[in-house]
Amino acid sequence: MAKDFSADSQASQKFVPIKEIRDGVAILDDGSLRSVIMASSVNFALKSQDEQNSIIYQFQNFLNSLNFSIQIVIQSRKFDVRPYIVLLQSRQKEQTNDLLKIQTKEYIDFIKTFTEQYDIMTKNFFVVVPYSPVAIAVSSGMFGGKKKNNKTEHFEQSRTQLEQRISIVQQGLMRCGVRVIQLGTDELIEVYYRLFNPGSVEKPMQTS
Repeated sequence: MAKDFSADSQASQKFVPIKEIRDGVAILDDGSLRSVIMASSVNFALKSQDEQNSIIYQFQNFLNSLNFSIQIVIQSRKFDVRPYIVLLQSRQKEQTNDLLKIQTKEYIDFIKTFTEQYDIMTKNFFVVVPYSPVAIAVSSGMFGGKKKNNKTEHFEQSRTQLEQRISIVQQGLMRCGVRVIQLGTDELIEVYYRLFNPGSVEKPMQTS
């Protein structure tokens, strides 16, 4: 599956250096590739001193083993509690026990009051793995068939190189006790859309 960002927003396109996303890979305007790995957090403070030292040592070894650059991105957003409130309200209406219905209502009021007074944040951790293929001049054959085939073949070769880098990063992070997963095409589209269109995420939602 591929998606051309120019079809979504002409205004945003000026600031988005992404040509398209296909097969879980973001292709930039300059032809370089980007893959994104989502990583879990580690509760470092709850670890023993030996465990903390081990994590630091493994992470240091991981960084020293890389012969290419990576980008670590921390995305912090205000947690949207409205879907949870809507769920609780629907459960409240389904309750047949009057006491449980009252308790559910009180719990909803507590959640609303608490989230109005305090900002509940959610954090996502991403590792961006790049690969810049060497430009290869390709001469087109009759009807342009050769050029198209070579372009596809060149992408597959570049993606193979990128996949090798992804594997190195995943293994290094797992040694540190971090769970990782490579984002697919749909997940990449959502991440980049939220990044470049932060205002559209917080749409009005009816909560009674």
